[in-house]
Parts: sequence; structure tokens; C-alpha cells
Amino acid sequence: MTELEKMTAGELYNPADPELTKIRHKAHDLCFEYNKLSELHEEERERIMSELLPNFDPWQVYFQGPIFFDYGINIHIGKNFYANFNTTILDVCPVIIGDNVMLGTGVSLVTPLHPLNHRERNPRTLPDGSMIVLEYGKPIIIEDNCWLASNVTVTAGVRIGAGSVIGAGSVVTRDIPPNSFAAGVPCKVIRQIV
Repeated sequence: MTELEKMTAGELYNPADPELTKIRHKAHDLCFEYNKLSELHEEERERIMSELLPNFDPWQVYFQGPIFFDYGINIHIGKNFYANFNTTILDVCPVIIGDNVMLGTGVSLVTPLHPLNHRERNPRTLPDGSMIVLEYGKPIIIEDNCWLASNVTVTAGVRIGAGSVIGAGSVVTRDIPPNSFAAGVPCKVIRQIV
């Protein structure tokens, strides 16, 4: 199994792997280029997003920018998507976003994890003398018709149910059921949306 396959499957992997490093550097460079452009450069921004995201549709997906993606290859977005300023998506595992989803400014979707056990988490020395730190991840799923308000952080392994709203500044560490208004640190369901 390649390190890319391990990463996407949520297994411990080596992020210093040359293939992963190449993909990550390309994504970081493309994000940098995107972030230098205003909305007046629509065609160039669309070209960059087409390179970053596997299913990018300029008529259906819009990022205000700046953006910060780890790989881009594991981000899958539905129709009628809007993300405000400063969106961060660390996609070592799939980030699946449904239709009609809105992200407020400063939203972070973070799939990477590090082992809790220090023996797995601490740096390792390879036979060539280089050091690595193994990590893994879990997917994030945001179902249809959700709104994540400003400065929400969604952590690895979370599913946000369809029709839910996450209040500003929340840290979502557990699944949120459909049609819920949830907020807080950690994020908890406040009430159902009817």
C-alpha cells in the first residue's frame, strides 16, 4: 500500500513521503496563487480551482479566498457551495460537502490526527538518518443544506447532519444530527430546527 493510499484510508502514514510531499507542495503553491488574485481575475481563479479540486464546477462552487488546502485531492463539494474568507481544509482524508452548504469566514475543516500514545506519536529515525512523524486522519462529512458560521472548526471523523447550523466560534468534535442548531466549545446541540 502506498503512503497516499494509507493516508486516504485513515491509516498511519508518513507525510514526508515524496509523492505526498509533491502533491502537498503543488496544492500549497496553487492556494498561494489563488490568494494573490481578486475576484476580477475570475478565469484564472477558476483554472487554479480546477487543478486543486477533483470535481470543481465554477457554476456551483465558490471560495471567496484566501484559501488554505493541504492536498485538495480529497475535497469533494456538491452544488451551490459558498465559502467566505479564510477557509482552511486539511484533507488528508476525504472531506465530503453536500449541496447548498455555506461556510462563514475563518472556517477550518481538519481531518489529520496524531496518535495519543507517545510511542506512536514521537518522531522516528529512518535508516537513512531522516526523521519522520507518523499521522493519520478521519473523514469529515457535511451533509446538504448546512451553514457553518464564522470561525467554526470541525475536527476529524465528524458528520454534520443535513439542514444543521453550527454557531460562530464552535469546535465540532462529535457528530451533529440533522436539522440541529448546535454551538459551543465543545459544540453541542442547542435545539432542533423545524
